[in-house]
Amino acid sequence: MAYDRTQPFNNLPLLPPSKNMEEDIEVMKKLVKASRALATTNSSINRLPNPTMLINTIALQEAQTSTAIENIFTTEDELYKAVSETVREENITPATKEVLRYREALWDGYNIVKAKEQIDMECVISTFRQIKNSTAGIRPPQTLTIIRRGQSEFRSGEVIYTPPRGAGIIETKIDNLIEYLNDDKKYDADPLLKMCIAHYQFEAIYPFSDGNERTGRILNLLYLVNKGLLDQPVLYLSKYIMLNKDDYYHHLSGVTQRGSWKPWVMYMLDAVEKTAELTNQLIISIINQMEATLSHGKLNIKWYSKEVNEAIYSQPYIKPKLIGEILDITSRTTLTKYFSQLVDARILSSGKIGRDVYYINDDLIQILKG
Repeated sequence: MAYDRTQPFNNLPLLPPSKNMEEDIEVMKKLVKASRALATTNSSINRLPNPTMLINTIALQEAQTSTAIENIFTTEDELYKAVSETVREENITPATKEVLRYREALWDGYNIVKAKEQIDMECVISTFRQIKNSTAGIRPPQTLTIIRRGQSEFRSGEVIYTPPRGAGIIETKIDNLIEYLNDDKKYDADPLLKMCIAHYQFEAIYPFSDGNERTGRILNLLYLVNKGLLDQPVLYLSKYIMLNKDDYYHHLSGVTQRGSWKPWVMYMLDAVEKTAELTNQLIISIINQMEATLSHGKLNIKWYSKEVNEAIYSQPYIKPKLIGEILDITSRTTLTKYFSQLVDARILSSGKIGRDVYYINDDLIQILKG
């Protein structure tokens, strides 16, 4: 029976797919390359003195791009100011708040997965609620959710997909998805392959009224962390998807309409491979720049230390309070003097919002811009 995109896709098959991807030689070759690239990146992550710093750098970029895919835009400058608390809460734009919620959802989800050692319904719903700042849950069975083309697209308003709906239907499919991810005895497949398959399934189920794509992309990273393929949820997958957005939706549609799994899996594995390589380059650049800055700082400033250097690279914009806590300095006059030395040594530059002064790590920003 042909797929009718104007009708709820209640016949969405449960996992696993009937086609065994692990028997396909091309898929297996791509899987090996993606796995190696991911392992190399994870090794680089562990070279960082404080790997969680990536949540304020690479993960923030992931958050920004992931929301941009859904036409929610903010600037890097606005983000860096907000995350470093250099701008007052009332002056943070709604779009920036959306991006910051994505980052917080990623971090909270990471903590849940580390504690429970699995992705369960609580993790899925908690991630969605954090992203949307909502108390809602799974779509009610009567909600007429329909996905249409955007107003700026060709044939705007046209129905492109109608996700499943009805009493217990979404819950059944989500339960199956969660079991597929967690039960490696019943569903014995490579974790990367399972991530690719599960990502399609989540987007096809479309369990929430909104925020499904961002939730799905976070779940990808949390699953990789849960399976030990990443120690930090910092793979910059959204950039690849943004650059290859048409292919992303084309291959999603191919699975829905024709059960065409291989092109989708190859696309996702390529996304992991290319993203891992990009993330690895970013991490190595940050490490190298940190080492160069530490040597320069120690040579020119007598109080400069490894701890101060790490703090300066924890986020692109720095408030004096951050360094003051490390050096146990409470005097504003003394802190101003110390930061003047950092500016004179060209380790930081300064900026101002109203009466508030903040400092910018230009070397780190340049690396993150790529």
